[in-house]
Amino acid sequence: MRLPGTRYQEHGWEQVRKLLGHCSLQAFQQCEAHLLLDHSRAAEALEWYAGACGRLLRDHARRARGEAAGNSYGDSAAELALALLYELQAQPADWDVFLAALAAEHGRSGAFWREPSGQGVLRKKVNDMFAVLRDKVDSDNYQVASGQPCSPNKIYTYRMLDTAYREIAQLFANWEHNAVQVGAILGRELQGFPIEARQMRSIAHCRAEWLIRWSETLERFGGAPGPLHTRSKRFASLKNNPGKIAAMLAEIGDYEELSANQDGDWQLDQAESLSWLEDLWRVAEEAELSPAPRKVELAALREEALPIRLAVFQALLGPADDSYPEEWLEPGSGELPPMTRLAEMAGISVPTLRKRRNETIDRLNAELGSST
Repeated sequence: MRLPGTRYQEHGWEQVRKLLGHCSLQAFQQCEAHLLLDHSRAAEALEWYAGACGRLLRDHARRARGEAAGNSYGDSAAELALALLYELQAQPADWDVFLAALAAEHGRSGAFWREPSGQGVLRKKVNDMFAVLRDKVDSDNYQVASGQPCSPNKIYTYRMLDTAYREIAQLFANWEHNAVQVGAILGRELQGFPIEARQMRSIAHCRAEWLIRWSETLERFGGAPGPLHTRSKRFASLKNNPGKIAAMLAEIGDYEELSANQDGDWQLDQAESLSWLEDLWRVAEEAELSPAPRKVELAALREEALPIRLAVFQALLGPADDSYPEEWLEPGSGELPPMTRLAEMAGISVPTLRKRRNETIDRLNAELGSST
């Protein structure tokens, strides 16, 4: 998952987490128990831990585990782990919570971190500490990058929605083996291949009602309640608020599309759309309906996202046309999505979508006019 300013929310976090856990376990093997259990020496213990763990992380920086990709921006696992360790020194409250958890476990089991059986317990406490810190760091950076308020819990919510989308996408991809559950998610009994499985190419195409129904199905098909249907109040505000879910899904999708330029997906989508439009005009010219524009005359569409381009096509050619690719059409109507749906896909309001559509049409007309 990509969001503005964040660095720890992608799948590379698993490599960062494992590296921090591995180096922490090694560091704690060198530590005297009284340093960790004496609350008055918490600052001293943090200084020791940051030094010991930092040296181990730097030792791993040129090894396979440290060089593993931490995210899609080029940060390695070692770089992200070290940065989070520095953040721990700047936010020692999370260290204090960690020490309190150690003291409580020590009261039950003694110096458990020195025993093989206690390594898993210690690793989990380290993981918990850095997971909390990770969301604090990313929520702070999100606010700086976007100018929008964001709490660590909201980052957690974004991540839940992203995880839910990926599980839904996997169910859709294997719909033949999950037909009953997929039907429940879609709200209808499947009669064959669900067109939604082809249409949901990114999280931006995942509908809020699908996610809510997916959560409803988990207790039946997975044995445990879904995140929106547990007794926990963490996601209670989302359960009956599909609009809020849709807005958050769209935000993730829009930023992933924007930041994926380096991966080439956006350029490929542009090329596909523009190629289709050129073919459309070529066919129209052959039918003596209108002159075909040259490729350079399509520049007005090159900088616009797919929902904007579809709004343009809808205005120029109507909602239904035999030349439209099937992936662009709504499964129920067989037409282009309505303006409300296109606005939702673009993460903007309908008036803003209409304004951008009209501006794009004006630019296209101006380019076509200047070429004649």
